[in-house]
Parts: sequence; C-alpha cells; structure tokens
Amino acid sequence: MSSCCSGSCGSQSSPPDNRYRRVLWVALFINILMFGVELVSSMKAGSVSLLADSMDFLGDAGNYAVSLFVLGMATIWRSRAAYAKGVIMGAFGVLVLARALWIGLGSHVPEAETMGIISIIAFAANGVVALLLYAFRNGDANMRSVWLCTRNDMIANLAVLLAAIGVFGTKAGWPDIAVASIMAFLGLSAARDIMGRARLELAKTTAPVR
Repeated sequence: MSSCCSGSCGSQSSPPDNRYRRVLWVALFINILMFGVELVSSMKAGSVSLLADSMDFLGDAGNYAVSLFVLGMATIWRSRAAYAKGVIMGAFGVLVLARALWIGLGSHVPEAETMGIISIIAFAANGVVALLLYAFRNGDANMRSVWLCTRNDMIANLAVLLAAIGVFGTKAGWPDIAVASIMAFLGLSAARDIMGRARLELAKTTAPVR
C-alpha cells in the first residue's frame, strides 16, 4: 500500500511547476483506470491481495487529486494535505489487515492466473507513473508522499505476482493472504514517514520568527 521539485520552506505560496502538474494529471488518470481494472479483477479472482492493490490505486488517485488542489498553496497547506494523506494511507493499511484476517479464516483459493496477469499490467502502469515522478521525488512532504505511494505500489505489484505464483504452486490461499498483509504493513510504514515529515514542516512554518 501504499502508499507517495523542491517546495518552498516559507509560509508563502510557491508558483506551481507546470511539468509537475501535468505529471499529476497523467498519474491521476492511470490510477483511476487501474483501480477499476483491479477492483473487477479482484472480485473475479477472489483475491484479497488484488483487492488491496485496487484500494491502493484508489488511494493514490485521491492523493494526486489533493496534490493538484494544493500545488500552488502555501507550504503549511501542502504539509497539512500530506499529513491527511498519511492518515488515510494508515487507515487503508488497517482495513486491509482486517480483510486479510477475515478471508484467512476460510479456505478459499483465488485464481492465480488472473492475479498474475493483472499484477503485471499494474506494475507496468505504476512504472510509467514512477518514471514521470522521479524528478520530483525529493520535494516537500506532499511531493514526497506522491513518490512514496508510487514506489510502494511497484513493490506491491511484484508481491502480488509472487502471491499468484505461490497460489498456483501450492493450490492454497495463504500466499494471497500473506502478501495482502505485507502490503498493509508497507502502507502503514509509508504513512508514518509521510506524517513525520509533514509534522516537521508544520513545526517550521508555525515557529515564531525571532
């Protein structure tokens, strides 16, 4: 789960980077499209790891939409948006863990072939987004959160592929459950990173001037 150009450290708004704005629009479209693809595929395959990945795409689409909204605003608002995104990522992580536990209590075996095909498509989609965002990976907390989300998504896609191989080889559902749990912990880790960075930026912007 996931999971997220230099930003101004002052309290004044910095001019939006038109290149970054265009990249965010492309990323938003790709993530909305892939959310639909993975959601339908997760239902068809009965895969909780694909479901977790589809929720990740939806969360990222929300991240990109928020990032576009706050792009030209003061640093304090961008940091607040990043903190809110961290909270949402953490909530997704908890929900996925709960779903994995619920599915794990049964004996359902997902469709490995569907899991594998969709995970490869998702990896390619996230790869395109990651290449577009690479130049902006060391920006402020808001930009950092966008980069971390995409990076974690690619790791998650490979994990789903491994889960598909595991399900195919074992004819059991536990690899799917295990990967979904790992994805949830990745989302929680990224959420902590984003929220910590955002808190530091908020402390700087609200500190009294001497």
